[in-house]
Amino acid sequence: MSSFLEYVPGTSPLHRMNPVAKLAAAAAFALACFCSSNLAFLAVLLAAGFALAATCGMVRPAIGLAKAVFAFSLILAVVQVLTTPSGAVLVELPWGYVGTGSLLAALTTVVRLVAAAIPLFLVFYVTKMNDITNAVVKVLHVPYKYAFTFTSTIHFIPMFMNDMKGIMEAQTARGVEFDAGGIVRKVRLMVPLCVPLLVSSVRKTNSAAIAAEVRGFNLRTAASGYSSQPTWPRWRDPSRSLRSPWPWGCCCNGCGSGSLAGEPLPAKRVEVAC
Repeated sequence: MSSFLEYVPGTSPLHRMNPVAKLAAAAAFALACFCSSNLAFLAVLLAAGFALAATCGMVRPAIGLAKAVFAFSLILAVVQVLTTPSGAVLVELPWGYVGTGSLLAALTTVVRLVAAAIPLFLVFYVTKMNDITNAVVKVLHVPYKYAFTFTSTIHFIPMFMNDMKGIMEAQTARGVEFDAGGIVRKVRLMVPLCVPLLVSSVRKTNSAAIAAEVRGFNLRTAASGYSSQPTWPRWRDPSRSLRSPWPWGCCCNGCGSGSLAGEPLPAKRVEVAC
């Protein structure tokens, strides 16, 4: 199973789509979520997000992401219920009340955030960071240093999470119990871990900066990209060879081999004088 925001190889149509088209579609999907307050429409968008994840085999990461966003949005929902009274009164509070409208608005907020997050994060699971950088520079003409900064930030997130996991495992082996106690104790145990994580982060960012400078980071332009992808994935028949210009698969027009498409050409013996 892949880590958070790490690229997962695949051959789905979403994998082969142009990175800029993926980002534009995900942004449009999220914009539709935030522009609508219809709970039924948001539920349809949420189902569409999971269906999109299923097409590229990312159901488990999508469910994990939905749980994380749900936990975060639940905090916002509680604050919204307690501070924005509306609708029929359900529970009286000293500063107001909890109403049916408040609960409906809180539920809408939770569904909206989860539905908007799935396509946005799904883009990074099915797209390499180098492809995103090259596509943004070539198509959108964004300066390379800004595109590289954005993708590098996303790239370092799973690295820092893995470092934090390793530090916690090392502390657990020394007898520290992170699962025991209340929230205050857990926070107190997490604070000392920030120092080794900060040191490791500084080392990795410094090494990345040196490597980028050695490879000519300041000399890159829009024409420096080495790969390009179609806007929409092209469907191909795997039974046909790319060498054959004919639908029946014969490539003997001018090649002189007389072989069928998909069959390897006869190897030529090359003698090299020593």
